[in-house]
Amino acid sequence: MAKTNTAEIGFEKEIWKAADKMRGNLDASEYKSVILGLIFLKYISDRFETKYEALVAEGEGFEEDRDEYTAENIFWVPRNARWSEVAAAAHLPEIGITIDNAMREIENSNPRLKGILPKNFARPELDKRRLGDVVDLFTNIKMHAQGDEKDLLGRTYEYCLSKFAEAEGRLAGEFYTPACIVRTLVEVLQPYQGRVYDPACGSGGMFVQSAKFIEKHQGNINDISVYGQDSNPTTWKMAQMNLAIRGIEADLGKFNADTFFDDQHKTLRADFVMANPPFNMSDWGAERLPEDPRWRYGIPPAGNANFAWLQHMIYHLSPTGRIGMVLANGSLSSQSGGEGQIRENIIKDDLVEAIVALPSQLFYTTGIPVSLWFLNRQKRRRGTTLFIDARNMGTMVSRKLRELTDNDSSDPELRGDIQKIADTYNAYVEGTLADEKGFCATVTQDEIARQDYILTPGRYVGIADAEDDGEPFDDKMERLTTELSSLFEESRRLENEIRTQLSKVGFTIK
Repeated sequence: MAKTNTAEIGFEKEIWKAADKMRGNLDASEYKSVILGLIFLKYISDRFETKYEALVAEGEGFEEDRDEYTAENIFWVPRNARWSEVAAAAHLPEIGITIDNAMREIENSNPRLKGILPKNFARPELDKRRLGDVVDLFTNIKMHAQGDEKDLLGRTYEYCLSKFAEAEGRLAGEFYTPACIVRTLVEVLQPYQGRVYDPACGSGGMFVQSAKFIEKHQGNINDISVYGQDSNPTTWKMAQMNLAIRGIEADLGKFNADTFFDDQHKTLRADFVMANPPFNMSDWGAERLPEDPRWRYGIPPAGNANFAWLQHMIYHLSPTGRIGMVLANGSLSSQSGGEGQIRENIIKDDLVEAIVALPSQLFYTTGIPVSLWFLNRQKRRRGTTLFIDARNMGTMVSRKLRELTDNDSSDPELRGDIQKIADTYNAYVEGTLADEKGFCATVTQDEIARQDYILTPGRYVGIADAEDDGEPFDDKMERLTTELSSLFEESRRLENEIRTQLSKVGFTIK
C-alpha cells in the first residue's frame, strides 16, 4: 500500500474548491450540510441510475421494481428526485426548491433516511447561481465509481469533513477526528468482528475506518455491529448519512442525545469501544449523577469529564472487550478532583494495556497534546503496560497540520508511522518486544506504582541516545570552544558599537 495522507488528494480537492464557491456569506457550520447533502444526493442517484440502466438492459421490465434496488442495499430514488431532474433545473431560480423536494421524496421513500437529509437549499442567503454551478460540476461526475476507485464518495465526504474542520477550528472537534488517528486506533484494535461502539461518534469516522480495515483484510462488513451516539443534532445526521452511503448498518440511537444523561445503549456490552470524546469538558452535569453505577473507579470531578468518558466506556465493555480512545495528556498525570485515585484504581484493575503519546499539530481543533489509551479486559501480558512515545513521528502536510504516515509496506524500513505503532503493540502482546530507549518500553505495575500511577510515556521510555557523529570528543570540544570564543568576541564588538551610537545622541549606558 502506498503512503497515504491528505496531501496526495487530487480529485477530492477539486470537488472542495468548486463546492466552496457556494459559501458566500455563510459560516462553515451552516454550509457544511449543504455541501455534504449535495454530495450525498448525487451519489445515491448515481448508484440508482447505474442499477436502473442494468435492469433496462436486461429487458425484463424490472427497472421500476423497488425490491431490485433494496436487495442490493441501493436507496430507492423517486423519479422526481433523480439527478437528471436536479441537473435540468441547475440554472433556474427554483433550483433550491428542486433539491429540497428531492430530499423530501427520498426520505419518504427510504425510512432509514427519515429526518436525516438537509432541506435548506431554498433559503435566500444561499447563492443560487453558485449552487447551479456546483450542480453542473457534479453532473459530469460519476460519484460512486471513478475508474477502479469505488470509494470516491467516501473519500470526498471525508476530505470535505476535514476541510470543514479546518474552517471551523475549535468547533470542529464535535464532528471530526483526524483520519490518521482513527486509523491508528483501528490498526491496533483490529475490529474484525463483534460489536463496535462509539459514545461520542461525531460524523462516524471510527465506524468508517473499521469497515475499511475489514475490507482491506478481506473480511465481511456484516461481521460487525455498529452502535453510536452523539448529542449534536447536525453531527448525528452527518453520521447517519456518512454510514448510509457506505452501506454500514448502524444503531446511533433513536435521536441525538447526551451520552451521560440519556444513554441510548444502556444494555450494550461492546467488543470494541473507539472514541475521541470532547477534551476536558467542564460543567457536564456531575452533580446530577453522584451514584451512577458507571463510576466504579471513583466519582469523576465536576470540572472535567475525561474520567467520566473513560468509565462510561469501561462500563459498556464485554468480558473480552477492548478500548481505544483519545484523551488529553492531562489525564495521564492529573491528581486534582480525585482523578489520580480513579486512574490508580483502573491501573490496579489491570485494564490499561498501552499508552501512546502522540505528536503535536495533528488536530485542526486544538493544540492540546493528546495520547491514545488502550484498555483490555483480557490482557495477555497481565501486570504490564506498554508505553510508546510517538511524539517525534508524523509528517507536516501543511504549515499547521501534521499527519501520521500510513504505509503498509512489507519492508520494515518503509512502514508508516501507523503501522510502526501497531507493530510495536503486536510485538508487545506476543512477548517479543525489546524496549527501545526513547520510543517504547514494557513496564510492570510495580514500576507504575513507584511513579505514583502517572502514565506519561516519557517517564518510562527515557530519552533516546544521541547518535555518534564520529568526531573525537577532544576535537569536538576544541572546535566548539573556538567557535564560542569567536562569538564572545563578536558580542563585545556589537556591545561597543551600541554604546558608541547611543553616546552620539546623548545617552550613556552605565
